[in-house]
Amino acid sequence: MSGVRDQYEAYPYPERDPADEAKRLISGSPSDPREIDHFIFSGQRDWSRPLRALVAGGGTGDGLIQLAQMMDWAGKPYEITYLDLSTPSRAVAEARARARGLTGIRFETGSLLDAADYGTFDYIDCCGVLHHLPDPAAGFAALRTALAPGGGLGFMVYAPYGRSGVYPLQAAFGTVLAGLSPQDRLARAKEIYARLPADHPFKRNRLVGDHEQSDAGFYDLLLHAQDRAFAVDELLSVMAGTGWQLSGFVQPALYDPARLADVPSDMDAPTRMAVAEQLRGTFKVHVGYAVEAGRDTARARPADLSLIPHLKGGAPGKLARMVAAGKPVPLTLGKVSETLRLPKQAARVMAGINGKRTLAEIAKGAGLDALAFGALWAQVDRELGGFGLLLYSGIGR
Repeated sequence: MSGVRDQYEAYPYPERDPADEAKRLISGSPSDPREIDHFIFSGQRDWSRPLRALVAGGGTGDGLIQLAQMMDWAGKPYEITYLDLSTPSRAVAEARARARGLTGIRFETGSLLDAADYGTFDYIDCCGVLHHLPDPAAGFAALRTALAPGGGLGFMVYAPYGRSGVYPLQAAFGTVLAGLSPQDRLARAKEIYARLPADHPFKRNRLVGDHEQSDAGFYDLLLHAQDRAFAVDELLSVMAGTGWQLSGFVQPALYDPARLADVPSDMDAPTRMAVAEQLRGTFKVHVGYAVEAGRDTARARPADLSLIPHLKGGAPGKLARMVAAGKPVPLTLGKVSETLRLPKQAARVMAGINGKRTLAEIAKGAGLDALAFGALWAQVDRELGGFGLLLYSGIGR
């Protein structure tokens, strides 16, 4: 791990300026509290209880700051432990927390392989880290030992097809630039990169762009000392072998091959997801949530009318008006374009989403009985939930 530590000591990643906290919050998946509730606690967590969370391999603090700030805004108690090998990265994360006045965070310098030494946790964030371990399975196993009963993991790991061209360059740079300091490796790699042919698979890959954002991004993408990607079947296998099971990917519709092709109805779920990944060819990461193996339920199910829906990333009224117009709604997911297709009647129930009303209250407000509402809401849940836009949580009530 010394090469990895040396990299992040020299180039904390992602590159962040604590002064920017005054003007924006970097948000995403995993570790939005509504997602945590939706995928791990069936949308029914008791938020009066402090959330005990571990941010394992927290880097410069994106996941940490998002989680702590959103919990603070919601007025809910939390105890977060930040853990990372890099002292400079930790310093950036601490400065960002101070800039926002966030408390309830314990900062530790160390390895996620020792996660259980810091306690047990209701929620563990491990975003962009496990694929950088010499033995990723050991990392999954170590985090499993730090999980409290009924808790779960939010993860991001690299996927192979969307990272076309990355690994040949990593291998070549690793051979040509061996023995140099991180600073000299970066300078030499940039010189070589500028001379690569325009048709190099990496230069034709429009899905990746960290190398254009900062020195830290270039180093992390193309000069990393330890990096591997997981196809979805490989990811599910390592989870199964270390005591985890997938609760769900944050955009499950993308893992459904039926949106692209006719597939056998008896195809099992892991095969369906693997086929979807192969057909799309655009996944550069897998982002989702996992819980302890053998757990019966974790993800929220819309048949429970006591659940409270949230619309992520947009205004319910605006989206409802677009649906009411009776036209497909264009959706952009990074550099991938998709389309939402909902009946005009769905606008009636979508307009009732405010993060506080239950499904029963939304049905009553729309003047629908349970049967009519259930049929209509199932379509809303499938389309919006399929693209990570609809979540269930009582955090706002």
